Amino acid sequence: MGILDKFKPNAGRSSAEIRVPWRSSGIKKTRTGQKKSELAYIEDKHACPLCHRHIDDKILKENMYVCPGCNHHFQLTLKERISSVADPGTFKEFDASIRSVDPIEFPGYREKLEKAQQKSGQNEAVSIGTCLIEGRPAALGVMSFAFMGGSMGVAVGEKVTRLLLKGAEQKLPVVLFAASGGARMQEGIYSLMQMAKTSHAIALLQEQRLPFFVVLTHPTTGGVTASFAMLGNVILAEPGALIGFAGPRVIESTIKQKLPEGFQRSEFQQEKGFVDTIVDRKQLKSTLSFLIDAHIPRREVR
Repeated sequence: MGILDKFKPNAGRSSAEIRVPWRSSGIKKTRTGQKKSELAYIEDKHACPLCHRHIDDKILKENMYVCPGCNHHFQLTLKERISSVADPGTFKEFDASIRSVDPIEFPGYREKLEKAQQKSGQNEAVSIGTCLIEGRPAALGVMSFAFMGGSMGVAVGEKVTRLLLKGAEQKLPVVLFAASGGARMQEGIYSLMQMAKTSHAIALLQEQRLPFFVVLTHPTTGGVTASFAMLGNVILAEPGALIGFAGPRVIESTIKQKLPEGFQRSEFQQEKGFVDTIVDRKQLKSTLSFLIDAHIPRREVR
């Protein structure tokens, strides 16, 4: 029995036929407590929202949107993220036409989807494809917080599943950059089903003895953290990324206690064993190529 005989989501149907039923700016506070988006700092003030250092836009881009003063990692757009990892001209997207509809007729959801598509220029909160990473073939998935907070509905679950099955079919390592607020509430129980669906696809990938590498970026929370984002063979994280299930404010209001400094950040999660290692953005590409070589000898990679 082949890998796809065990699990065929929407088998026999093209991407266009499927009706799935189901640079985002991080928010920082200024010294006065006023909320300011990272994008506003870049476009208007060219200053780091963390250390308030003024940065020339050209220098910021050359430094891969990392503050040269305090190493604060700005959030990237989907295109910026792909270009930072994939070798130039090698990323080939597939199943780009898959998008969510309104399975439970949630009030205002269709309008929110249309607005998110227009604002972000994306069909959904994840883009999947194949590429080369320093010459190593890989299946690559990138989530975008710019599209409804990177939330996972049926379309996102379907695309992540297809990414994993593409890796299994073509004997490719799978790399996924996670950035999400969790399951998409507007799709109800259908969104929660994606947690089991994607987890099963990872199991099928691992049956083929193929690696799944996850890079946790700011922020990665909710149902995404509770499913595929924590099932990688190796889990990397960018510095300072918020990683958890419930947010700090929800936890504090529940337990009626003040959380420790740096709670749920990458460094905290590495200390507790949830993250294998923290990698600066400029070293991510070379780190991923090293991991691919360590898990799959070059002669075995197609």
